[in-house]
Amino acid sequence: MMIESPAIQPEESSEHMPQPSANTPRTARELFDALPPLPGFRAEVIEGKLIVSPLGTPEHHWASADLHDAFYPLRKERGWVGSPQGPGICIQGPRDALSPDYVLTHEKCERWGNELLSSGVILVAEIVSPSSVYADREEKPRLYALGKIPIYLLIDPIAPSPTVTVYCDIVDGKYRHALSESMGKVVLLPDPIRFELDTSMIRV
Repeated sequence: MMIESPAIQPEESSEHMPQPSANTPRTARELFDALPPLPGFRAEVIEGKLIVSPLGTPEHHWASADLHDAFYPLRKERGWVGSPQGPGICIQGPRDALSPDYVLTHEKCERWGNELLSSGVILVAEIVSPSSVYADREEKPRLYALGKIPIYLLIDPIAPSPTVTVYCDIVDGKYRHALSESMGKVVLLPDPIRFELDTSMIRV
């Protein structure tokens, strides 16, 4: 008995396949740029991935506001500006887009659209929450150092012993020092800030 092989259908020509338009986002960054406002959510591009997460709890926001108050003497003395929950940061190089819990910078920091260019930012701070553990502890130290932000302040109220860690001293695109202290203590922030931060002012 002769068994005939089933007829093989020719592949559909790519000419007839749907083609992306010139405006179709091709990268996470392009998709981020095309997003409409997302009330109640935070959108970031972290190491080439678009991450959308809910905004923090009221306590999370209050801790950011407390940090802003703690920096008041420094801002007044230096003429710097600070803001809890933004503005966004564009990491120069990969153009990842981060939305820190706190930003401290010069008033005329250069920008990428409405984002601050990372090399002009003086300090960023993140307050760790259950949904941001890996990003805040592992990914963001790499990105903030790559973006040449002199100081990354990590406030970690959910660690076994709540801590504050100061990342500083960038060498070859990495923070060389990470100095940790218990929450509630006074933490010395090194140059270019040179300021004693009283973390007892931060409710966590």
